[in-house]
Amino acid sequence: MTHSPLKMMRRAGRAAAATRDAACALVKPGVTTQAIDDLVRADTHSRGGRCAQHGYRVGGVPFPANVCTSVNTVVCHGVPSSDVVLEDGDIVNIDVTTELGGWHGDTSRTVCVGTPSPEALHLVEATRRALTLGIAQVRPGVPLSRIGEVIEVFARSQGCTVVRAFGGHGIGRRMHQAPHVHHHATGRPWPVLQPGMFFTIEPMLCLGRSEVQVLDDGWTVVTADGSLSAQFEHTVAVTRDGVEVMTLPVF
Repeated sequence: MTHSPLKMMRRAGRAAAATRDAACALVKPGVTTQAIDDLVRADTHSRGGRCAQHGYRVGGVPFPANVCTSVNTVVCHGVPSSDVVLEDGDIVNIDVTTELGGWHGDTSRTVCVGTPSPEALHLVEATRRALTLGIAQVRPGVPLSRIGEVIEVFARSQGCTVVRAFGGHGIGRRMHQAPHVHHHATGRPWPVLQPGMFFTIEPMLCLGRSEVQVLDDGWTVVTADGSLSAQFEHTVAVTRDGVEVMTLPVF
């Protein structure tokens, strides 16, 4: 029996969301990011999926883990390690990508460890709201660029900056494909959203400047000025009536 792309993306998205939620529930002081990786691997496999990030290559450097765990000043692509122990007051982004039945669900959430500072809590909440506002723009006939325009205006109103070096992406049979989804204004009124498009929206906000740098491992992206960064991500589908979020929490 052949299932539609929408049904297959729903399956992959729900699996990724369930694994994300399980990983986030593990977060507390004293937990290592390697423990999060171990849970993600086991949970993904228990759902019949594959950790799509494992072995993914950029510039010939394969990603060595099953999930991205980005702590405090790490913007994205943080590599789990038994040496990274979460401490009270940290924030950590957990980014899960599940391949299930040849389709991909990609989602992340930033979680506070113990009691965060007021500044960290503000950043996390602003980033979560930025994602919600971005998703609200999605419907047929709207320029893709409107998502970034709305996110950037909101981020500035919250005293935050938007990382420009990385963004969302098309998704489906492949984890990363066109189009690139900017989280800032570009002035480009194309492409126009059409039913059947799948992509991620994943704003990365900082308390300081938006410039980033990649560490020597070829993956870990940090803020250039050492400021805190947070990220939230959903996979969405453009429908005839508007938008469907593929990676909502599973209850």
